[in-house]
Amino acid sequence: MGTRLDLQMKLEELLGCRHVYYQPPDTGVSSVKMEYPAIRYSKAKIDTQRANNSVYKKDYRYDLIVISRTPDHPVIEKLLELPYCSYGTHYIADNLHHDTLKLYF
Repeated sequence: MGTRLDLQMKLEELLGCRHVYYQPPDTGVSSVKMEYPAIRYSKAKIDTQRANNSVYKKDYRYDLIVISRTPDHPVIEKLLELPYCSYGTHYIADNLHHDTLKLYF
């Protein structure tokens, strides 16, 4: 797996634009205005495996939200082709479609 910046570049490549946001601040007093379609992601968990009193493997899990004006954005299928990616749920908020995914990267 790679770094978070590697993940950022991969998500931008799959989406086809730079509307990829890492842990953006909540709406309101934010200077970041999200453009759609977009992927919003945040670090959710770090799994560590230990041996001989040290960490020898770390797996980072990220929670992704694909936000678009259409219910079936093609980037969802592209994301699901990545190893260790799974689909969560779909919901609508503020007249936008949100699809949640979990990705180990």
